[in-house]
Amino acid sequence: MRTASPAPVNRPLIVRLRNWIGDAVLGIPALQLLEAHGYAPQLIGKGWAASLFAGHGWPVHARPGSLRQRVAQLRQLRRNAEAQDPRFNRADNALVLPTSFSSALEMRLAGLKAVGYAQEARGWLLSRHEPITYGGHALVSYWELACRFLHVQPPPPAAINLNSSPEHEARAQALIQQHRLTPGFIVICPFAGGTFEKLDKTWPHFPAFTAALHRALQGQPRDIVACPGPGEDSIIHAHYPGVKVLNQVDLGTYAALLRQAGLVVSNDTGPGHMAAAVGAPLLSVLGPTKPEQWAPWGPTVDVMRQWPDWLSPEPVLTRAMALLARNSRAPLV
Repeated sequence: MRTASPAPVNRPLIVRLRNWIGDAVLGIPALQLLEAHGYAPQLIGKGWAASLFAGHGWPVHARPGSLRQRVAQLRQLRRNAEAQDPRFNRADNALVLPTSFSSALEMRLAGLKAVGYAQEARGWLLSRHEPITYGGHALVSYWELACRFLHVQPPPPAAINLNSSPEHEARAQALIQQHRLTPGFIVICPFAGGTFEKLDKTWPHFPAFTAALHRALQGQPRDIVACPGPGEDSIIHAHYPGVKVLNQVDLGTYAALLRQAGLVVSNDTGPGHMAAAVGAPLLSVLGPTKPEQWAPWGPTVDVMRQWPDWLSPEPVLTRAMALLARNSRAPLV
């Protein structure tokens, strides 16, 4: 594969994001690579994406509900890009990270020259489709797609480096002060959206683990914190007594808060990927999820998995206490 010189600075590029928080986080290195080569990503994704990516300065457009609205949005973005860059329509001008047929169809109907994966029998809708599959890690798949777009082949980075905006950093600090969180607080992420191959991704022993963690930390100045999503706060109150609940925390503030944590313990869930991306010490407890494909990415990640049986609380507690003990930012006293 040949190596091309960087593209002109601030050349607009329309990028369709994945629909899950964890997937969107794993796509950050690919977006950073595109930006490093002179492209200005125009992102299209779920409503939460604007908060999640606020620290990077990329414009994020919430994806509408109907096909007609989605195509109209893409056409308007194409017109805006044409006004900014007269060469916009002369080459590939969009990247599709999802593998769905509909994501490629929308790009084609909007008149965009999109590059994406040759899956779901959609190759004819794309300007260029790349034979990359999800046999490896998802982050590497997104990275390789960006590399194919750019005609470069650097290795993927060791860390993701999710940035936080000053506003979200300030909000996180205000929450820490408001709830009087101790330095080195622990964040638990006991929820897991969706399933993996029709199997529940939620660690069933999370409540028992948290209760055991409370007992193990008796006399230690550490709070255990949860940031539940809509409708999840009642579950925390019912099954996780003693946990400090921070409600209605937007993703940008959540990421900034995770950066201050002494340890994060998570299922296979978006906040776990966020914790890894901001460099927080993360203990990721996986079940049916394949770690070689979907594990959080980064040097601060510690994955535990036993399958087809779930891990019991005891080995996870032992690992959690060991990670806390060696965390130099807030050592146990």
